[in-house]
Amino acid sequence: MIYLTLATDKPTSVQSIIDAEFRLNELVTVCSLSEAQPDSLAIREGTIEHPLDWAQRLPPVLLPSPLRCTPDTLLAVVYLHLDNWENVYEHAQHDRPLADALDLINRLQAGVSVELPAAPVNGSGSFDTYRRWHNRAVAAHYGHIDTPEETIRQAYQMAVSQAPDAGHRAFTARHYATFLADLGQLAEADQLITEVTEADLSNDAAIELLAVQTSIWLQQLTVPYDEALLTRTKDGLWRVLQHYEGQHRLAQVGMLLLDAAQVANFQNSFAEALGYLSRAINLFREEELPELVANAQYRKGILLYTWAQNGNPQFYRPAMEAYQEALKLFTQQNAPAIFADIQHHLGVIYAKIPDEARKKGIWAAISSSSFKHALAYYTKEAFPYEYATICNHFANAITNYPQAARSDNYAKAIGLYRDALTIRTADRYPYERALTILNYLEAGWYVGEDDPQHQQALYADMVRKAREVSSLVEDENLIRDADQHLLKLADIQRDILSV
Repeated sequence: MIYLTLATDKPTSVQSIIDAEFRLNELVTVCSLSEAQPDSLAIREGTIEHPLDWAQRLPPVLLPSPLRCTPDTLLAVVYLHLDNWENVYEHAQHDRPLADALDLINRLQAGVSVELPAAPVNGSGSFDTYRRWHNRAVAAHYGHIDTPEETIRQAYQMAVSQAPDAGHRAFTARHYATFLADLGQLAEADQLITEVTEADLSNDAAIELLAVQTSIWLQQLTVPYDEALLTRTKDGLWRVLQHYEGQHRLAQVGMLLLDAAQVANFQNSFAEALGYLSRAINLFREEELPELVANAQYRKGILLYTWAQNGNPQFYRPAMEAYQEALKLFTQQNAPAIFADIQHHLGVIYAKIPDEARKKGIWAAISSSSFKHALAYYTKEAFPYEYATICNHFANAITNYPQAARSDNYAKAIGLYRDALTIRTADRYPYERALTILNYLEAGWYVGEDDPQHQQALYADMVRKAREVSSLVEDENLIRDADQHLLKLADIQRDILSV
């Protein structure tokens, strides 16, 4: 049940408007301005003061201001906050600017198509001109409209320049920065937030701007990670998280915990990251948000998988369990890319998961099936890089499968490595090519090839590829591994010649 508080300097007259509507007084409380809570809707001196919605309870459309308080305008705004759109339209129909703004809110909230509001042609310096530029930008940004990037950018810039005060300027800038960040223009977005944050703003405004800025910083984190930026991002996330907890915005707290887990992961603090993810999962379950639960389980699986890959094989099984939970929602039909990513990692996990010898054959069969599911989506034609990565991991896994009675695991692995190398070329992916070559060389020693001509062809190919590594990378460890293979190959050649 939704409840709303109206704070006013004329409680009796406002109460009479509310009482005239059937059972509306069961949902709306009227109090004096002195009793107002921070989230109260205020009616003062005959006008309705609609506060800036920093918490994003509704799409960020601005209503006309000043908005004269009549029974119809008051009820239109009240029913807006009670999500009763039939009554919203009924009471707003005689005030065209208000009706247009409310209709835009409804359409953006429902995700249906909107018309791009016209650009103001005069009235520079007035609140209405600012409001119309802002709403035009918001409609083009968040609405289902095919709008040129420059049109959206111009509307936001005009709104920022026409804003009547620091609060409104920051409110528009927040969404403009989000737009820029979505375009990948992170430095410009960060600079914009920094500029508007320097003004004297409310705590709510400052925190919401920080929330946008921390999301920008998070996107700017790349290997090798800047420790100062990591610390600043983590501190920002913590400040925003505490603010949201105080407002009991638990879904948003959960989302921030996912980001905090990512930062902790970057800092190699796996236990800390796991704690954040587990807490996020519990919050999403409490809020009955199954999609977010699945997303958090997916991230938990990635974390545990990475941890297991870094020398902690005991985490393969919990990684598998997290991924399997995520697959309850992320199916091949409704989320094919995530499904394929999970299947790729499960293929690796099933091949490496510690278990008794008699069960290894079962795990191998499930692993192979998972890799094939991943390759069904990440095809060579559509996703060559991902295809090569999966082929390389599939080949590695095959070398760990129990040896089949009627086939050669290593010969299968060699075929997959060769397929990956057709994509991991020297000019495009030299480092990845070097890694795959070393895997190929390792498998080549175990291929059960009886045909002398095939043996000689494999030998020659191994020599060529081993020699190639030093031209691909400068990594001393990789070059040393390749040289060791060349020494072994040379020994074989000497043995053959001595016979």
